[in-house]
Amino acid sequence: MSIIDAGNVRVKIPISVLVVIHNAEGEVLLIERADRPGFWQSVTGSLDFPDEPTREAAIREVSEETGIDITALPADALHDMQHAVDYVIYPDWRYRYAPGVTSNREHWFSLLVPSNTAVRLAPREHTAFEWLPFAEAAKRCFSESNTAAILRLQAQHAAK
Repeated sequence: MSIIDAGNVRVKIPISVLVVIHNAEGEVLLIERADRPGFWQSVTGSLDFPDEPTREAAIREVSEETGIDITALPADALHDMQHAVDYVIYPDWRYRYAPGVTSNREHWFSLLVPSNTAVRLAPREHTAFEWLPFAEAAKRCFSESNTAAILRLQAQHAAK
């Protein structure tokens, strides 16, 4: 968990990354949350410390949640989409943040991987994964920002 110390209480930093993992065949990797069955998403995670570069957070989160080693891929596999959104943190999850924190800034990345890339989930975080076509993946996500990120990537993919 990405945390800072707030007077003996460890809380999440309200800055995160979202990484849409996809392959050249137009499939997107979605993972199901362990704490919310039926909630499918791309890789997400908060910064571990306030000055952590978002690119480093993306690399770390992908490794932690899927076992994919970005450093073993071509240098341009991880792409900063140069887009961030602010969203309201679900009330059920606000206890993880400092008192009064109600929104999070999410920075979007995409990661192009070979179609045979192995996935090794972190069982405490996710219970299942699926490779789905862009449109189907976008519909499956519980997060509006995740859906928007996938659709933006689909448009870029189609334009190539």
